[in-house]
Amino acid sequence: MNKTETLDTHLGIAAVERDTGLPKDTLRVWERRYGFPQPSRDAHGERLYPREQVDKLRLIRRLLDQGKRPSKIVTASTDELTRMLGEERNDITNAAPGAAQEALLPLLRGHNSPEVRAVLQQILLKQGLQRFVADTVAPLNVAVGDAWLRGEIDVPGEHLYTEQIHNLLRSAIGARTGPLGHPRILLTTFPNEQHSLGLLMVEAMLTPEGAHCVSLGTQTPLADICNTAAAGSFDIVALSFSAAFPARQAVDSLNELRRLLPPRIAVWAGGAAMRGQERKLPDVRVLASLDQTVEALAEWRRAHA
Repeated sequence: MNKTETLDTHLGIAAVERDTGLPKDTLRVWERRYGFPQPSRDAHGERLYPREQVDKLRLIRRLLDQGKRPSKIVTASTDELTRMLGEERNDITNAAPGAAQEALLPLLRGHNSPEVRAVLQQILLKQGLQRFVADTVAPLNVAVGDAWLRGEIDVPGEHLYTEQIHNLLRSAIGARTGPLGHPRILLTTFPNEQHSLGLLMVEAMLTPEGAHCVSLGTQTPLADICNTAAAGSFDIVALSFSAAFPARQAVDSLNELRRLLPPRIAVWAGGAAMRGQERKLPDVRVLASLDQTVEALAEWRRAHA
């Protein structure tokens, strides 16, 4: 295989990560655990992924975003994945905010950043921060990703959407001028979890309620989480897990975190990887939806009145 042929028909692991949104470590774990993907190697021993495998990985990522478990889909055929995605799309179409989706997709295709921000800003002003996050951003995340999968928008278009949502939420959170109260909540993710939007959405739900949220960003080692939570007199540690994060690893790490933290510090966990894991996390508050973050906050305050 010559160099030109390789560039045309195969992608390196960094390019696959950018194209699919699946972390490199996840791709390597799946290769060992499930036998897929099956990359070839170049002259330097670096992984090279055929285009058809990358296409399948894109399907897998969309199904992960919709709550499917890796063990159920990674070994499925492309036809099976396409069928499952078609079934999920029917639910997404009913749930997605149609007007916002119709307004945004043409702008994302044209990479029109100012108008994308203007449309989102207008919806935010109408709905308020919490309803904007729960009722518009959450379903839009899925709808925009699905449009990317169908080829209706490209990777830069999807990244443009994500960046605008990040900027808008950070600005709205920063504009809150009310006093910072209790509880003090530490927001972060474990190592290998690179998705930060979930943390930002949780912060946007809790800040208007007067909670004092501090974000460490993503990929914080467990020991650093424990040290920061104790030294900073935090009341709650909240972690986010995308569907791409291995559920078993999340459960084991959360139980270890719970064991290491003082009993007075609560542990909350949410995100797609947490679905159905409540029984395995008896001492962790598992949040099944964004609205449940507000309910959990109210319960904590009642218990600590």
